[in-house]
Amino acid sequence: MSKIDPKKVSPANSAKRKVPLEFQRNIGIAAHIDAGKTTTTERILFYSGKIHKIGEVHEGAATTDWMEQERERGITITSAAISTEWVTKRGPYEAIPHRINIIDTPGHVDFTAEVERSLKVLDGAVAVFCAVAGVQPQSETVWRQMNKYGVPRICFINKMDRTGADFFSAVDDIRNKLGGNAHPIYLPIGAEDKFTGLIDLIRMRAHMYGAEDATGANFTEEDIPEDYLEQAKEYRETLLEDIAAFDDELAEKYLEGEEITDDEFMIGIRKATLSHHFIPVIPGTAFKNKGIQKLLNAVINYLPSPLDIPPQKGHDMEDEAKLVEVSPDDSNQVVGLAFKLFTDPYVGKLVFFRIYRGTLSKGSTLYNSRTGKAERVSRLMIMHADRREDIDVAYSGDIVAIIGAKDVRTGDTLFEKGVDIVLEPPTFPEPVISMSVEPASKADQEKLSLALSRLAEEDPTFVVSTDEETGQTIIAGMGELHLDIIRDRLLREFKVEAQVGKPQIAYRETITHPADGVGKFVRQSGGRGQYGHAEIKMEPLEPGKGYEFSNEIVGGVIPKEYIKPTEEGIKEACKNGTVAGYPVVDFKIRLVFGSFHEVDSSEMAFKMAGIFAFREAMAKAKPVLLEPVMKVEVETPEEFQGDIVGDINRRRGVIQGIETKGLVTKISASVPLEQMFGYSTDVRSLSKGRASYSMEPSHFEQVPSSKLEEIVKTSSRAPART
Repeated sequence: MSKIDPKKVSPANSAKRKVPLEFQRNIGIAAHIDAGKTTTTERILFYSGKIHKIGEVHEGAATTDWMEQERERGITITSAAISTEWVTKRGPYEAIPHRINIIDTPGHVDFTAEVERSLKVLDGAVAVFCAVAGVQPQSETVWRQMNKYGVPRICFINKMDRTGADFFSAVDDIRNKLGGNAHPIYLPIGAEDKFTGLIDLIRMRAHMYGAEDATGANFTEEDIPEDYLEQAKEYRETLLEDIAAFDDELAEKYLEGEEITDDEFMIGIRKATLSHHFIPVIPGTAFKNKGIQKLLNAVINYLPSPLDIPPQKGHDMEDEAKLVEVSPDDSNQVVGLAFKLFTDPYVGKLVFFRIYRGTLSKGSTLYNSRTGKAERVSRLMIMHADRREDIDVAYSGDIVAIIGAKDVRTGDTLFEKGVDIVLEPPTFPEPVISMSVEPASKADQEKLSLALSRLAEEDPTFVVSTDEETGQTIIAGMGELHLDIIRDRLLREFKVEAQVGKPQIAYRETITHPADGVGKFVRQSGGRGQYGHAEIKMEPLEPGKGYEFSNEIVGGVIPKEYIKPTEEGIKEACKNGTVAGYPVVDFKIRLVFGSFHEVDSSEMAFKMAGIFAFREAMAKAKPVLLEPVMKVEVETPEEFQGDIVGDINRRRGVIQGIETKGLVTKISASVPLEQMFGYSTDVRSLSKGRASYSMEPSHFEQVPSSKLEEIVKTSSRAPART
């Protein structure tokens, strides 16, 4: 089978392109917090020649951790985009320069929106796992996000130099906990301080690591050590068997015992990876500079170009039922998705934009599907973390930053005049925690409002609202750290001093029994009056199902033009439940009957009827209050296990499992969010600073009756009792 010919490119590619579309990769680096994503990205940039000095995360010098808060805390907060180039030395793409656009995503669950919107616009991903811990809670979240957007991936088992590293256990974790069909394409030689090389299962050669040289090619190629030869043959045979299922030509050769070339093997792995049913796995240690070149080769050889991914789905603006597909084509009109906003102190509002079709030039005019308004592209840029490079033109498959767009939000489709397509936007989780915020002085009042508006525009999981009863400004987000970073940004970027109240839980309400509700709004005040009458049936839904509405009106007892206002009234009423005033979830409304008046009926009257019908049904449906429960995982030396388990039990937690790996015990539990405030300080105290923990939203559970009265008393949202 011949190698890829760089001269034979798709009609989608213009001759003006610096890199043909086939030779472009848009990838994300994603994982659990502290698995080594940013360190891996830093090594990729170093070995590909993008940077000439390695910056370490713990020193606050990593290229993609450019925010002050990231450098101080040693964590990634915002996803950073950067481009580089890589040339493979072997394989179907040998000697062809490839452009790799990389987005380094956060690992902390509080910043999950950054991962969500990045994976929406990326074509492939590198999932990084710790060789000691294996699959961790946020690993599972990221994996689900990759599955949601159908992103082919490679797994990099990092930290093979750490005490307790176990490559094969990590691979088993991916298979058993994530359901991924993971297969090593390299095997490690040794582990911990004896991790000295990799075995290439395709070429059956050993790459032994030695001292770093000036070129970064810090390994020698040798025969596989005798002690590892049998293991390598066994894993190669298993790999070949699995790949043959994805490639008919390869399967035929394999079954007939014919020799399979290295290129054929690699093309088979590529087909399998692009099918979403196969995941290549590579061991390494980014910190010790081992395995990164192999990872880069795998990105080129196995992850998709923009031409390999299915067309983007959307719908026609005039007819939502009409589905539309968008494929890369430089000669067609521009269509793309605005997936991230950022306010730059020097150039203003940046709109990160994935071009799915067309050629976009500086000075062009695009139209927003949400507003219908024109947006001028005054400048076009490629981002290199916090640095910017101005360009004149960008093509299908490119990820760029636009300056000049005024009214654009995350998830907006932008297109050239006459297209009228709406692409599917990314979806984001609801905030789980809120607190009040107020300016430290009257002078800060206006600045605070503007700053919060800008931050909410950037971050779809950060919500700003006003408490109607108290007049307080309420900010809501994904966790304590999320809101702490927001407060820090207010001070540093917007120079606003703000005082925050105690964190509040984002409770929800639901119903446990079906109920009927009748709503009548009748007003007679001389002249034309108001008349609206609606009857509903309210039914509970399974947890997580949200809200459903069914119009079952027959015979025109409620005219069609009043159905939507009635539903709007129900939607408005469900924002404030009858238990403690929190939003109501997981219920279905069936609109079954009503009546109208030919003169007095109006949209406003039926909206009020919807509100009254909902309130009556809700009160009779045995409503309950729900609290967010977090999935918590604590890693601790075994000697502190008892104290930590006891503390979790005191917090109304439920232990889900205890697993020991080497000297470390992993405790999994479900704990109400209300009990987790300040936990980072407590867990350090209990373990003398040696335990670490992570948590992420899991589900909602009914609040115990012993806590209910206390919550209702302290809630400013609770309805007045008579």
